[in-house]
Amino acid sequence: MEGSANDSAVRDERAYVLGGNAGTLAFTSSMRPENRQVTAYLLTLAWTPVGVVIGNGRQRVNVAADNIAGWVDQTFPPDDAHAFVSSLRDLEMLARTGWHAEVPDRLSESVLLNPEDLPEDVLDAVDQPPMALVACAVCRRMCVKDDFVWNERQLCAWDYHSSVFGKRGPWRGVPYEDRLFESLARAAYVAGPLLEDARVDVLLAAQELPEATLRRLVNMAIEEGGDASYLAVRTAAGGLTLLREREAAKT
Repeated sequence: MEGSANDSAVRDERAYVLGGNAGTLAFTSSMRPENRQVTAYLLTLAWTPVGVVIGNGRQRVNVAADNIAGWVDQTFPPDDAHAFVSSLRDLEMLARTGWHAEVPDRLSESVLLNPEDLPEDVLDAVDQPPMALVACAVCRRMCVKDDFVWNERQLCAWDYHSSVFGKRGPWRGVPYEDRLFESLARAAYVAGPLLEDARVDVLLAAQELPEATLRRLVNMAIEEGGDASYLAVRTAAGGLTLLREREAAKT
């Protein structure tokens, strides 16, 4: 890494990714054995409709120095569709040379020895800030904390969309009273492909406007959108999105 002003360069922070799967990314910063073991660090991953997110915590594990390749194969078996592993040849070379570096405080592509071993979506996540992750209350899939909360339960995007934007969601056929805008469903984002599964369309998406204007646009769209069921949702972007059930819409 170039640039002596960079803290990572001064400390010689490096990471070699050992492998990953749907829920975990493993890396090491040293192949120099201590008590016949090397240290690996496990990061939690969340796969979302808008990309992969790396968790802000890490677990330290000790791996037998003479069985690193076996540990990688066992930890990231090929039957996981998201599983990938590093090059065995490179791993053996690092072990032979006793490679050692400082453990990075957080990963970035610039500190990785083997970015080419990572799937593109995981590599994209490496350069994004780590986030707090939680398990979805329904399916236990890892998801970003507070992105989707319904009835005080943390949900993944899939379960939130199916629950809140599904048939049993808070749909209505008339404009919203002002007081109802205070208790709208909230979501980090609205994922088009997931709406397609529920046969729901985005009728309006607006942001960066005064609250009164947003409310007026939503109610105007409901009034002129035909005989149908509608649902307004607040998004993290600070705007309002209006959804309409497709099969019920009539012109």
